[in-house]
Amino acid sequence: MNDDEARYEAVRARDARFDGVFFTCVTSTGIYCRPSCPATTPKRANVRFHRSAAAAQADGFRACRRCRPDAVPGSAEWNVRADAVGRAMLLIADGVVDREGVTGLAARLGYSERQLRRQLVDEVGAGPVALARAQRAHAARTLLQTTTLDIAAVAFAAGFSSVRQFNDTVRQVYDRTPSRLRAAGPGPGTGTTEGIALRLAHRGPFDGDQVFDFLARRAVPGIEEVVGAPGDRRYRRTLRLPHGHGVAEVGEAGGPGWLPARLTLLDPRDLTAAVQRVRRLLDLDADPFAVRERLTADPVLGAAVAARPGVRSPGTTDPDELALRAVLGQQVTVAAARNLTAALVAAGGTLLPAPDGGLTHLFPSAAEIADAPLGGLRMPDARRTALRTLAGALAGGDLVLDPGTDREEAEQRLLALRGIGPWTAGYIRMRALADPDVLLAGDAGARHGATRLGAPGASSGQRWRPWRSYALHHLWLAASATPRAAVALHDTRPDHVAEAEPVPAASPGG
Repeated sequence: MNDDEARYEAVRARDARFDGVFFTCVTSTGIYCRPSCPATTPKRANVRFHRSAAAAQADGFRACRRCRPDAVPGSAEWNVRADAVGRAMLLIADGVVDREGVTGLAARLGYSERQLRRQLVDEVGAGPVALARAQRAHAARTLLQTTTLDIAAVAFAAGFSSVRQFNDTVRQVYDRTPSRLRAAGPGPGTGTTEGIALRLAHRGPFDGDQVFDFLARRAVPGIEEVVGAPGDRRYRRTLRLPHGHGVAEVGEAGGPGWLPARLTLLDPRDLTAAVQRVRRLLDLDADPFAVRERLTADPVLGAAVAARPGVRSPGTTDPDELALRAVLGQQVTVAAARNLTAALVAAGGTLLPAPDGGLTHLFPSAAEIADAPLGGLRMPDARRTALRTLAGALAGGDLVLDPGTDREEAEQRLLALRGIGPWTAGYIRMRALADPDVLLAGDAGARHGATRLGAPGASSGQRWRPWRSYALHHLWLAASATPRAAVALHDTRPDHVAEAEPVPAASPGG
């Protein structure tokens, strides 16, 4: 979609596949929209295009009130590319500019502020300050329309440095004052309980059965739970956030293109970070159309992908937690890994001020695990050492697993740690770093799935690139239909410490 004529054809077709990929700016009205906006298609001569909402706003356009272009899914391109611009976009989405400034963002990426700004402007038409400002405007609208916070509190919670700056931005982006914007919303408390009610947008079909089954099998008591009947389940978990803790709840039964969610936050400044982390957990910025186009042409996966076009590659809300849980789950079944993790949470997790349903704790931080005795955990000494080594590397900053991390470098650092082999490093790369192109080395579930689909012996999957993570999930789904004994995968490193999270016959997937 680098050609304006192709973009205009997508607008004429109201093609939702490109929502969040580019934005349509109408010069005759001064409004910018998502490509699928239901309004009358503007004349080609009156249309220009931008790669980001921030660029559209900087060009003097305000957000359409009908299609709400500020609420579109993020672009899947950033996870696929994972270059400096892609990683910068992910970090900005997580709120790093609001918390650490452009200086902090540039330092995380290893660039000067000037270099970073130039690359972002060239690629998406806006620098880090403008991109963060657009994100703050969206957070402000959400808080205005779903909470009872007063206007000044909303301004600072959304990340603005002054009420005046907040007022000016809201008027420019939405062509309304904050008070009028609040009056136009559904109102605070819409729903059943306290918290911030949201609709989390996604692109294309979403296979709720696959995602919620995946999360339910791995839900650790105390920090996670899945409640309700299949088809109407709610996934709930605690969140460790930059300014405090929170509880996220996401429903399986949403509407076309969205899932219902509710966030209960100790500090509303964590709204942006909480939303983005839940989105990464559920892989809501995926491009299922691109995945389907690539994989349905494959002779092994084609029929399976066509039958389930909305399969996602779930990530995590906390990369450090995911990495530590991956080590805890080495050489045991998913159920055993869940029980072992629950024991760690009960012994070393931080208690919530009050239980929230079945949620009672925050997962312990890497620093807490590095200093913990761990003697009460029933696992081999080698794995206990690997867990403490990984926790120490995360706590000391020798290993960083945030959205701005270079994946190749992170994987090499992981493999250098005793007790972590290719399977575990790949699993962490796929889920903690949201890499869409991972096929786990020697994965038994993938082999069984390939056999089930009539192609014994899963290959390296080069023909599935750049969507090998999704191919892997399809193989796991195929394997789940084949009864088999629980399998243990083993590390091939010289230290021979088991590295995988093997699974029982009905639950492939690590």
